[in-house]
Amino acid sequence: MRKRFLCNKTKNICKVLKKSVGELMADRKKKLSAALAAVSLYLQQEEAMALEQQASLSETKGAVYSPWAQSGSQEMMAMRKLIQIRAFTRF
Repeated sequence: MRKRFLCNKTKNICKVLKKSVGELMADRKKKLSAALAAVSLYLQQEEAMALEQQASLSETKGAVYSPWAQSGSQEMMAMRKLIQIRAFTRF
């Protein structure tokens, strides 16, 4: 009689454990799918934002070539170089 009671009790515990393990796996799958969906949504938003930025950059026009602008830039670079090598002391 004692063995039968232990055996039945063990079977009941096994049924409960199997059920709880199954529920845990289902919860784990739900959590995993929710996390993957969130990451996927985040990546889609990042991609959309990058495409939007590229579109806005392509709409703006670049600087037009101007010999005066190039000359001014070269002069500024030359002055900075002279200052860096300390050719001028008044700056």
